[in-house]
Formats: sequence, C-alpha cells, structure tokens
Amino acid sequence: MTNAVDWKNGARGHAFVASFSGGKDSVLALYKAMQTGKALGLIVMLEEEGKRSRSHGTPPELIRAQAESIGLPVYTAPASWADYEEVFIRLLVDAKKHGAEVLVTGDLELTAHGCWQDEVSSMAGLKLGMPLWEMDHRETVEEFITLGFVTIVVTVNLALGMREEDLGRTLTHAFVEELVARGIDPCGEGGEFHTTVIDGPLFKQSIAVRRGVIVHHGEYAFLPLELDPLQ
Repeated sequence: MTNAVDWKNGARGHAFVASFSGGKDSVLALYKAMQTGKALGLIVMLEEEGKRSRSHGTPPELIRAQAESIGLPVYTAPASWADYEEVFIRLLVDAKKHGAEVLVTGDLELTAHGCWQDEVSSMAGLKLGMPLWEMDHRETVEEFITLGFVTIVVTVNLALGMREEDLGRTLTHAFVEELVARGIDPCGEGGEFHTTVIDGPLFKQSIAVRRGVIVHHGEYAFLPLELDPLQ
C-alpha cells in the first residue's frame, strides 16, 4: 500500500489515532500499536442519531467506558452512509492538528491497491498503520485470548453458521476450537460475528455490563450490552 507504515518492522515513535469499534480486532491492533507508538485517541463513528456506533451498534456510554479504562480520549461523530467518508476524514484532519501522524486500524485483509483506509488516511495527510495485516486468523485470535483480553460475542450472522446461543459467549481457546470445527473463521472476518471487549491488559478496570434482550434483523441476531449501573 502506498501510504502504509511498516508497523511490524520497527515503525517506532509514531503518534497515532486508532479507528475503534470496541471489538477484538480494533483492541488488539491498538494494543500492538501502543507497544511501539504513542496513542493520542480513539475514533468512533456513530449512526445518524448518535445513539449507537456505526460499526458494532455499541452505545456511546459503553464506548466511553472502554476509552476511559484504556486511558485515551474518544472522538465521535454521527454520520449517515452518504456522508460517512467526509465526516471520518474531518475527524482525521482534526487528529492531525493535534499531532497524529498515523491512523491505526484493525484490518487483517485488504487489497493492496485502492483500499478505502489507505485513501482516507492519505487524504487527511496521515500514514496508515495496520498491526494485524496479513496475520493468520487463528493465530490472531489465539494471541488475543492468551494476552488476557475478555470479549463477548454481541452479533451473529445466522446465515453463516453462527447460532443465537453463541450470543453472550466469551471467546476462549475452546470456543475457537469449536468455531474452527464448525467451519467458521475464528476471527469472524467474513462477517460471521462481532464482539465487545470488556477487560484485558489495556484496561485499568473491567467494564461491567448488563445484557439486554436479543434482537433479530434479517439474518442477524444482536445482543445489546449496556453499562451496569450497579457495578
């Protein structure tokens, strides 16, 4: 990629902002980037109404709790799909004004030419950093678990082999074995599932959540999570 930083081979000292979904891939990418670079903040895009994140449908208060536990500011903005790119670039330009040099993402697989992340980071005057790019999918999720991160499955695609009873499960080595046996990518890179991270080595304290009522929409099932005010 024309604009990418070689994060795996000593791209040290870069100040960066991270595109953040609150799920396992974005958290692991942030963790890896923080080993060598300086994190300035997290960028989270919201739906038009500002009540949920655009990526995983996470409520802003839960995202803020994750960011606070990690110790980073979070920058959010609502956007429709029509103006998503414009708003995202605006956030990146603002991050650059505050010292960011790189946009970090949790992508594992992207085309080498003309990828959206490469284009928008370049348009904002930033480099692109992808600490997980081209990693083996199973090794990626196994490393995430071994590091001590705790994440809950919050979205499943029922048409891609996932089941409603997978909602609310924590990713463990045994669960990874089960997913592989079921023919499912353990990273969910085909859109099979999404997760929300609630604890791990980046977190000063775990995020106490309460589980809502499962919601169905087409081939998807969702488990809403909210902060638990009693914890």
